[in-house]
Amino acid sequence: MKVHLLNALTAGILLLIPILSFAQAPPLGTVSEFVLFSTVGAVTNTGISQVTGNIGTNNGAITGFGNVNGVLHNTDGAIAQCAADLLIAYNQLNSTIPNFFPGPLLGNGQILNAGVYSISEAATLNSVLTLNAQGDANAIFIFQIDGAFSTNADSKIKLMNGAQACNVFWKIEGLVSMASGTTMRGTVIANNAAININTGDTLEGRALSTSGAVTVDGVLAYTPSGCGSAVLTGPAAPELASTECYALFSSDGPVTNSGLTYVTGDVGTNVGLTTGFDPLLVTGTIHPIPDGSTAQCASDLLNVYNYLNTLPFDIELLFPARFGNNLVLTPHTYLLNAATVFTDTLYLNARGNADAVFVIQVNGAFSTSTYSNVKLINGTQAKNVYWKIDGAMSLNDYSVFKGMIVCNNSAILLMQGVQLDGRALTTTGALTANAINAFATEVPSGCAPVSIPAHDATTNEAVTIYPNPFMEFMNVLINDNSLIKETELTIYNILGVALMNTTLTKKITTLKTGNLPPGIYFYKITGNNKTIQSGRLVSK
Repeated sequence: MKVHLLNALTAGILLLIPILSFAQAPPLGTVSEFVLFSTVGAVTNTGISQVTGNIGTNNGAITGFGNVNGVLHNTDGAIAQCAADLLIAYNQLNSTIPNFFPGPLLGNGQILNAGVYSISEAATLNSVLTLNAQGDANAIFIFQIDGAFSTNADSKIKLMNGAQACNVFWKIEGLVSMASGTTMRGTVIANNAAININTGDTLEGRALSTSGAVTVDGVLAYTPSGCGSAVLTGPAAPELASTECYALFSSDGPVTNSGLTYVTGDVGTNVGLTTGFDPLLVTGTIHPIPDGSTAQCASDLLNVYNYLNTLPFDIELLFPARFGNNLVLTPHTYLLNAATVFTDTLYLNARGNADAVFVIQVNGAFSTSTYSNVKLINGTQAKNVYWKIDGAMSLNDYSVFKGMIVCNNSAILLMQGVQLDGRALTTTGALTANAINAFATEVPSGCAPVSIPAHDATTNEAVTIYPNPFMEFMNVLINDNSLIKETELTIYNILGVALMNTTLTKKITTLKTGNLPPGIYFYKITGNNKTIQSGRLVSK
């Protein structure tokens, strides 16, 4: 009798305990590498979309995409495995026991903690839904929706207190339709239904369908980082040896300049003459004729080229004539297997890894539009970016370019107003500059003695700031050595608000100024509680 009473009491207590779900992220397998995928259905893009991650279909067509930071897979072996892995992930999400049952309208300022949420009908996201990990970076959020799922315009999923998009999963039994301006986070799996992602939408996650078309229109979509995903480092960087000393160089061909060109680093050629460069504007050594340094650089440059040329590529960008256009690349080796035209803007995203390396291999000529711009984001450094060009290289007027350019058997043309944060070197061919700024990053101390631009006594300046106008950087040269470590530079906007302040601790200080918008600025050099020099600066 006592045993029966004890069993009954135990059962009663268990019934009073809330059902707990120890949610686990499903194993994604190869599907983790895909940002857009359908097992059966077309994958289609209209407009200009920025996509990071693979795209594929196991039964259908892939159409409308430009350059993608990933691999396009269409009914190949990788896709068959992806389809199998997607089914496994879907089944696990479908069978997970829920512990929360919200209404069909999500968002409107709602904050949800980790758990498994079940909605037994079609659901809608409106305004803002915040997912709160409460400090647990491993917190899992699973949404099971037994019907279609739609978002209203400008709806957003926000993450807080350690929540990660890689730990958010949406299992949907119907059409997925995201209105313009939506920010969606997590892996979305639509079962036997289509997925539509509209203009201006952002997807940090994946859009996957077991059977249905996936359609995007001018979106930003990228696979999430974290949750054990590989940290992208890119390939190993080449050994630069003596090429690191040079900003502008040709192994065989004249190196010429016209206009006011500012250079940090050596300038020279190993066959021909170097002409037109003003020693006052070159922070480095000008090699007017070949010498031992240029001979060594020519030898080392060939080694650098051979290394970059033989690196196996990870991703082929399939539309070289449409390069740029706000494309976002991550640390990899990329191949453009034809003449390439760079238009507008390219973003290089290191994902927080300051040592990550980017290599872009171009098998053909390379040219840019005017005002083209390479932008470095999330820790990317210009010293870790390499361009291998098998053809003529032409940077059009006022382009801003980052990284080391290595041309093979072709000329390099740097047109008016170009800002080069890196190096431009060719194995054979003329190098021509026209009123540019070239800054070789991290020139080692072992290079040839640097000829500092001499102080022009007619100006009577204690400090020289160049280039002016500037774009991405400026150099501050102290002409009076007694002022080193004793002076400060402050830059003001036209309203007199101080925007930058730095102590000048060495002969030449290089300041990155990419955060200063175009316009007029004023500077003041102070020391010993008095103004030493002041003047006007222009940002282009």
